[in-house]
Amino acid sequence: MTHTGDSRFTIHDFRFERSLVSGRFIVFEGGEGSGKSTAAAATAKRLEGAGVDVVLTREPGGTVVGEQVRALLHHDLAPWTEAFAFLVARAQIVEEVIRPALGRGATVVCDRYEASFIAYQGYARGLEMGPLLAANEAATGGVHPDLTVYLDIDPEVGLKRKLGEDEAIRTGLETLAFHRKVRAGYLSQMRAAAAGSWVAVDATLSAGEVGDAVWAAVSR
Repeated sequence: MTHTGDSRFTIHDFRFERSLVSGRFIVFEGGEGSGKSTAAAATAKRLEGAGVDVVLTREPGGTVVGEQVRALLHHDLAPWTEAFAFLVARAQIVEEVIRPALGRGATVVCDRYEASFIAYQGYARGLEMGPLLAANEAATGGVHPDLTVYLDIDPEVGLKRKLGEDEAIRTGLETLAFHRKVRAGYLSQMRAAAAGSWVAVDATLSAGEVGDAVWAAVSR
C-alpha cells in the first residue's frame, strides 16, 4: 500500500501492464452523495484530453434496456426482484457496451458496477452471498474492472448532500443504518481485493482534489 502523504486518502499501488489504449475497465464506486458520477465524468474527460479512446457509461443504465430497468428500480421491489433487475441491466451493458469497447482497445469508465451490487444487495439487503456472487458472475460474463475507484464518505454526510434530489433509485432512499451497511460492504470488498485493484479517495475533499487523486492512480 502506498500513502500519498495526505492521510485523507490512500492509493493502493496500481500499474498498467499495458498502455491505457489497450482496453482498460475503470469503475467508480461509492455511497450516496460521494460524487462518483462527477469524478467519473472528469476522469473520462482527462483521458480523452490525453488522446485515449474513452467510453463513459453508468450502471444501471447505459443502454435502452438498462435505462428502462433504472426506471423500474424507483419502485419498492422485493429484495431478489431488485437484485435480478440490476443483473438484467448489467448483463445488457456488458454485452452491448463494455465488452465491445474493451475489445476495440477503448478505456471504459463506468459509474457503478458489481461492487455496488455486492455492497447494496449483499451486505445491506442481506441476500445470501453465494447465489448473489454466482448470479453476478453469470451477468458479467467474467468482465471485471481493472481498477475500482472507491470514493469514501460517511453515509450521514453523503445523504445530506443528496437531499432534494429526485433522481435517486430506491436503494438511495433507504435509512442511515442501511447506508452504513453499504459502506461496510465496500470497505470489506476493498480489504479483500487484489493489491492495486482498488484506490480509495476521501470524498469530502474538493472536486479538484478528488480529481487529482484519481488521476494520479489512473495515469500510473
